[in-house]
Amino acid sequence: MNSNNSTIKSLAETTFDSIEGYRKAVDKAVAADLKRVLADQANKRQTTLDRLNDELARLGEDRITAGSAAGGVHCMWIEITALFENGDEAAAQRVEEGEDHLADKFDAALKRDDLDPTTRTVIETAYREVREGERLTDRLAKMYD
Repeated sequence: MNSNNSTIKSLAETTFDSIEGYRKAVDKAVAADLKRVLADQANKRQTTLDRLNDELARLGEDRITAGSAAGGVHCMWIEITALFENGDEAAAQRVEEGEDHLADKFDAALKRDDLDPTTRTVIETAYREVREGERLTDRLAKMYD
């Protein structure tokens, strides 16, 4: 697997983990407004995953339909959703931390100099979507602080 394929695949797996985390968080959240925001974020992440999967298909790879079971983000999302049992404040803070981690992963991918232009464009678009989510969760962390 070349660097374009492995980079997109890794980002897609992490994005899938993010979607699952948001879905679990919706189930655990108490505040109706927070539930709505988290559900909206899951839908936005699905759009990002679809974009990454389209690029994987273009590169001749299978679409990602499962997360990275051993991945750090997967474990982080499990911890995040468990915190919903301790209140929306703690959960909002942990979701914000998860978003920071996800944005960092995309940022690192964009620092690579071996991506083809089409793959780079897909990652840049997905990164903008992730950064929007990161800004939102920053606001959530402050709201529930």
